[in-house]
Amino acid sequence: MPAKVVVIGSLNMDLVTRAERLPRAGETLIGESFATVSGGKGANQAVASARLGAEVSMVGCVGADVYGEQLRAALLAEQIDCRAVTTVGGSSGVALIVVDDSSQNAIVIVAGANGLLTPEVVTGFDAVLQAADVIICQLEVPMQTVGYTLKRGRELGKTMILNPAPASSPLAADWYSSIDYLIPNESEASALSGLPVDSLKTAEVAASRLIAAGAGKVIITLGAQGSLFANGQSFEHFPALKVKAVDTTAAGDTFVGGFASALAGGKSEAEAIRFGQIAAALSVTRAGAQPSIPTLSDVQAISPS
Repeated sequence: MPAKVVVIGSLNMDLVTRAERLPRAGETLIGESFATVSGGKGANQAVASARLGAEVSMVGCVGADVYGEQLRAALLAEQIDCRAVTTVGGSSGVALIVVDDSSQNAIVIVAGANGLLTPEVVTGFDAVLQAADVIICQLEVPMQTVGYTLKRGRELGKTMILNPAPASSPLAADWYSSIDYLIPNESEASALSGLPVDSLKTAEVAASRLIAAGAGKVIITLGAQGSLFANGQSFEHFPALKVKAVDTTAAGDTFVGGFASALAGGKSEAEAIRFGQIAAALSVTRAGAQPSIPTLSDVQAISPS
């Protein structure tokens, strides 16, 4: 049977423009292109998990608008179970993204329907959580919903992954004991730990603090420097695959989805991290969020194991 991954999180329509560089405050730039692309950290991680081998269910909210219809259709096209994607009043979530010629991006998110994903909504789909092997959460939906889901997943004995994105402050202290794998990037690790994270050594210090707070294990993604795994006893650095980046928009989401699908499928932690890294490296060679996410066969072409 395929591994079962459940994602509780956001669905956004990404409004993406490319420009030579990111604008400064008060500045108007001439853009080079524009596209609307299905995204949202939750939906991206669901798509990544599905394309990379897992059976996936999505729990989230969309608005009663054309974007909501398109976001649901994009997940259904990936064979993702959308019975727990609820249509609510108002607009769907959107993300306004500017990508520069060096493939860096700046993003503004408007929560829209994602702000209506309450604990009560998640409670209504408890059977979906019960069927999961791995449950993934992020921070683009209400914090009380994330907290509820982490605790409920722990009660059910599920493997719980939290990608704390976006993060600007420490997590609630009582969350940590429900997190098996905390997966921040450098800036998120800094926000959570209160420490600067700008090197492998500082990442080790931050990871140690997060484990001391109660997280089971920590994986800090370091972009082109790969990732750092910490389990409370030791650290392991996983170098990144070297590629020419085109757009980094969904790289972190691809890593999380790839790691989750591999882990749920029985791979070791090290194997799952390497699998996620290959998938993320392939994603940055392509433009867009969900369109950039590779398939299982894409990853196996590079690493058959």
